[in-house]
Amino acid sequence: MAKPRMPQLMSRMMRTMRGAERSVPAEHLDHSTGDVDRRLDDTTGAVDADFVALGLGGTNMMAMLWSVAMGRRVVGVELRGDPALGVHWNIREDFYHHLGLIDQLMAERYPVERLPHRGDGRLFRLRECFYSPASEPGGIYTDEVISGFLSSLGDETHVAGLIHHTEFIDDRWADGTPQRVLTIVDPPRPPAEHDPSKIGRPTAEVLDGPSTFQIGASEALVMMRRYLELIEEMDLAAGVEPRVRLYLSHRVVTGDPGDDGVLTWFRHEEGFVRGPDGRQRLRIEAVRELDYKGKFRRVRVPGTKVMDLGTPELFMIAQGFNSDDAERLGFKQEDVKVDHHDGRGPVVAQADYLAGLMEVNVDGRLRRRIASEFDKEGNEYWVRQIAVGHEDDPEVGWILVQVPDFKTFDPVLAGLVPPGTDRKSKEYLGAHQHLLREYYLEQVALITEIPVAELDEVQMPYGPKLFSLVERVGADARVAANGVVAGDSFGNGHFLTSGGAITGMVGHASRVLRYWQRRDEGTDTDTAIRELADAIKEDTDGWLRVSAQEFSQAVPINFGAERINEIETITGRDSAQRATTIDATRRHRHSLVPLNPSDWRRLVIHAGRLHTYDLPPLSETHPLLRTCPDSTAERTTPASEPGTGSMEQTPVAAGAAS
Repeated sequence: MAKPRMPQLMSRMMRTMRGAERSVPAEHLDHSTGDVDRRLDDTTGAVDADFVALGLGGTNMMAMLWSVAMGRRVVGVELRGDPALGVHWNIREDFYHHLGLIDQLMAERYPVERLPHRGDGRLFRLRECFYSPASEPGGIYTDEVISGFLSSLGDETHVAGLIHHTEFIDDRWADGTPQRVLTIVDPPRPPAEHDPSKIGRPTAEVLDGPSTFQIGASEALVMMRRYLELIEEMDLAAGVEPRVRLYLSHRVVTGDPGDDGVLTWFRHEEGFVRGPDGRQRLRIEAVRELDYKGKFRRVRVPGTKVMDLGTPELFMIAQGFNSDDAERLGFKQEDVKVDHHDGRGPVVAQADYLAGLMEVNVDGRLRRRIASEFDKEGNEYWVRQIAVGHEDDPEVGWILVQVPDFKTFDPVLAGLVPPGTDRKSKEYLGAHQHLLREYYLEQVALITEIPVAELDEVQMPYGPKLFSLVERVGADARVAANGVVAGDSFGNGHFLTSGGAITGMVGHASRVLRYWQRRDEGTDTDTAIRELADAIKEDTDGWLRVSAQEFSQAVPINFGAERINEIETITGRDSAQRATTIDATRRHRHSLVPLNPSDWRRLVIHAGRLHTYDLPPLSETHPLLRTCPDSTAERTTPASEPGTGSMEQTPVAAGAAS
């Protein structure tokens, strides 16, 4: 008898398996119902809204608050649930005044029973939650303030902290020698009452002013999110048309084939549906995140259906630096170029930083430092560090340090691994991480005056993480007849100034207020949206102009124009003076270990102690010129070991690390 062929064997095996499945008694199977939370795809009150926010960061949530205060019905769509942005923001006082006007408009439009209340029964006023001279800065976590937990303990608190110490350290070399100039300026006075003149100011003018408050980015976002959630909850409970609908694990339906192949793409459902008048209808889906083959993937929640939100009058995309939704509508960003006046002409505005959160008591302080670094040819580069804390909270010490353009963190060049080591091996990556942490702690020591040995024992909940800032901006914020792009999705400048947060929350969002005012004046939607898009671009262009100096000039912009003039007078150096910049080695550094944006969501805690002491006093002596009789440590001069990009240990004086 002839042997059965392979296809026949496979057919028999499949029949056998199906028979086995049928032979299992049904009573032994798990009777899973497959039910899902139907609220995930409930569109009550969400169809044909006045305003739809795609992405619920600070820009869009402030825009939603303005819209509700103007009597409009709003919908928010967010992929990532609750806010989780870990950085700390330096906030100009305009934000405080914007919150106050929202409170005022809400109180004028709605009766008290339709306004949000805190957990202790008091009215939820955004401005008082953010800051009030009548309360204390102990409420670092917004939910503790809003829920009434802290007030139940007798503590009247607000969320933001004041900046009490504004310090600038200039450690650049002058006439061939290291020089230190310290500038300590008077802290800005917090506002005592609402100032209507601060509403609608040009963004460049806002950014030229000093930072007054400090607040955790996630806590500022939670404050706005809870306010919107409370409005949604009370309206749904009362059975009235909800003023707010929030979809917090949702996205616009995507046609991305992902790992499912091209055939799936041909069967995809579209999330943006263009009407004959050019307006876009929006369709969203509930999604779940899963770890699939080592990468985060998102899939539609089983049992849920596509939700048709209809055609809103206005929608705004503000989803961070990279927005797939904006790209799907044809939006593109281009690199921003800056002329550093070093003979090379305009080059891409780019800088690399190491970011970390250390549990060091920086307190209510904004400290900036600029210093000289030298490559092997003796070319001078300027690097910056910033330390940001929070009033009365010793656990907040966000410290960012700039990496000089010539430094590579290459384990092979550093002699930590042999040539030819696989860049994906744990030996290579471990050595790379060692170099990052070593350099980071050295730089943190220079700005905090805390010795490296002590810093090495401090608990570090995040970092150090290497990331790159590249300025990019779009040509036109309008992407549909009824849609615009805003926030970082439209364009981004230098982040050290918290300029992105201010440009989005104070600039772009308030343009939505003006949009509704124009509509109430009788302006047609097409004209009003055109004006909105132009205003968004004007705000971002202003941010880019102001932040350009952060790439090559010395003085930080968020000290304010008056303080910049004061620093110029004290240091005797023109703030327009520029340093050397290069591109080639920076690209080499990126090729070693690619920068992964998802790292911001991965906490890897370096266990240690909480440094509750105040920062040591600033020394008036440059770190390279300090001497310590008990130390034989040697400092460095501007010379490098050929080919490594790292500083060569050349004796200058017997000195100790800061």
